Amino acid sequence: MKGYSRQTFELVAILEGVSFLLLLGVAMPLKYFAGMPLATRVCGLLHGFAFLAYVTILLDALSTKQWSNRTVALGLAAGFLPFGTFAFVNRLRREASAEAPR
Repeated sequence: MKGYSRQTFELVAILEGVSFLLLLGVAMPLKYFAGMPLATRVCGLLHGFAFLAYVTILLDALSTKQWSNRTVALGLAAGFLPFGTFAFVNRLRREASAEAPR
């Protein structure tokens, strides 16, 4: 198996980051300030699926793309920080462009 493509990883990472920001910035305030707990149930479920997909593809990259343990650890840590996955994807893009032949 060749593993997931870089574009697939980037898409899932962006979806995970957006779902995390929606959970923190929209659903949590709706739950605690507007008394709408359904918002966190829906956003939390979507974010949970996105996070699991992100971690799955990240671990797959460890074995199929031979990413270093440090890169995977940074990617995992980025999944727990707001805007972290966006910064991690940006870092991967910079590294890929630096390694590309000119």
